[in-house]
Amino acid sequence: MPTSVPGNSRRAAARGFTLIELVVVMAIVALASALIVVALPDRTQDRLNEEAERLAALFESARSEARASGVAVRWEPASAQATDGAHFRFIGLPTTMKLPQRWLGEGVSAEIVGARAVTLGPEPILPAQRIVLRLDDRRVVLASDGLAPFAAAAPATP
Repeated sequence: MPTSVPGNSRRAAARGFTLIELVVVMAIVALASALIVVALPDRTQDRLNEEAERLAALFESARSEARASGVAVRWEPASAQATDGAHFRFIGLPTTMKLPQRWLGEGVSAEIVGARAVTLGPEPILPAQRIVLRLDDRRVVLASDGLAPFAAAAPATP
C-alpha cells in the first residue's frame, strides 16, 4: 500500500495549472503571434514598390529614346481634371513610341519635388530630380542625380 508523504497527495495533482505554466504558454502564444505578423507581407508597400520599379524602367526607356533622337522629353503626372483617363504622360516622344500612361493599380499618386515635370533628355547630364509616389499612407521616392538611372531612394525627412 502506498504511503502518503506530506505535500504529495492525489488531491494536489488534480488542482490544475500553475501560474508559471500559464505564463509560459502565454509567452509562447505571444511569440508565435509576433512572428506571424512580421512574416506577413505588406501588400500596399509591395504594390507601390512595383509601381516605382515600373516607372523607373519607363523613365529609362524614354531617356534612351530622347538621347537617341535628340528630342526633349518630359514626364508629367496628369492633373485631376484630365478627361482622357491618363495618370501621367510622356511629352516629346515620337508618336511611334507608345509608353503606358496609367498606373497598374488605382490610388497611386505622384508628386515631383521642386518642379512641374521630370526632364528626361536629350542632354546626357540632367539636373537631380525626385518623384514621390504615394499609395494610402505609404510612399516611395524615385530619384536620380542626373547621371545615374532613377532608383528608389530613402525618403527625405521633412
